[in-house]
Amino acid sequence: MHFELSEEQLMIQQAARDFANQELKPGVIERDEHQKFPAEQVKKLGELGFLGMMVSEKYNGSGLDAISYVLVMEELSKIDASASVVVSVNNSLVCYGLEAYASEEQKEKYLKPLAAGEKIGAFCLSEPEAGSDATSQRTTAEDKGDYYLLNGTKNWITNGSSASTYLVIAQTHPELRHKGINAFIVERGMEGFTIGPKENKMGIRGSDTHSLMFNDVKVPKENRIGEDGFGFKFAMKTLEGGRIGIAAQALGIAQGAFELATSYAKERKSFGKPIAEHQAIAFKLADMATQIEAARLLVYKAAWLKDQGLPYTQAGSMAKLFASKVAMDVTIEAVQVHGGYGFVKEYHVERLMRDAKITQIYEGTSEIQKMVISREVIR
Repeated sequence: MHFELSEEQLMIQQAARDFANQELKPGVIERDEHQKFPAEQVKKLGELGFLGMMVSEKYNGSGLDAISYVLVMEELSKIDASASVVVSVNNSLVCYGLEAYASEEQKEKYLKPLAAGEKIGAFCLSEPEAGSDATSQRTTAEDKGDYYLLNGTKNWITNGSSASTYLVIAQTHPELRHKGINAFIVERGMEGFTIGPKENKMGIRGSDTHSLMFNDVKVPKENRIGEDGFGFKFAMKTLEGGRIGIAAQALGIAQGAFELATSYAKERKSFGKPIAEHQAIAFKLADMATQIEAARLLVYKAAWLKDQGLPYTQAGSMAKLFASKVAMDVTIEAVQVHGGYGFVKEYHVERLMRDAKITQIYEGTSEIQKMVISREVIR
């Protein structure tokens, strides 16, 4: 086993760390307070090549491995999970799905500008009555010959009003259930496609989360991804990689909170010495560090398996399940270490605690991850 990172990976990690501290940290509290999408910062992330990291250079991507991707996700998430989720969705869900399954024409038209960071993508699976049960798609795509007629509503869509390209999952053949589902590329501005109000969320408040409505939207036949009925498999295969990205986000949130708690504990004094020297606090830090390191090994292993072309379904679900719990546990303890200061915004840890919760919910709840893991174990 080799646990050291390559020189290139270390350089990418440092570049992401510098960007997070220099570009994301200033104004992060205000963006959270006002639910402001980090548009300027996302544009710069695109220029750095962070929005198409794993896409081959042939399609304007950076051609990097999954380990480099999770390193970037971790560093960005230490500071601003609202920005890192844009990186996650564009890389793991949109660009990966297109490069793996789209036609050559679709890659030329849609993948290239997404990988170059010139445009942002969105992945549209969840619905008002189809969250964890992704087979119950109510959005319909009626085959009209040379086009599909799209009708329905999608919920909780990251990059909802900032994206230009939307991958939409819809039911074409209800009688076939999940085998009748298709995936489509929908462009912003298509007639009948409207974007609902921004969701007022507990955490990742800078992230652009909206409902999307489709009312007789004509989607050209050439915008269907894969064969007729491939949509459900497309969604599930794409989400497998997405879980690794969110696991890395959870890891970064936990690491960011831990670093803040450790720094504060060494500076804050009580009873004549830094609180880090009191066993009650020192043991908290020890537990936090151990949990984070265990989560990191799970996340890196899942990414490594993906890079090797080996099965990573179980590893990805384990990484997301565990890392998201660690993020929640560590951020709660980080607030506790800060005491009263942890409850106010300027110390950052209360925001990290709020941001951590969503990692247990989106791209497959913790309960769904246990279903996936148990199926793999029993098999």
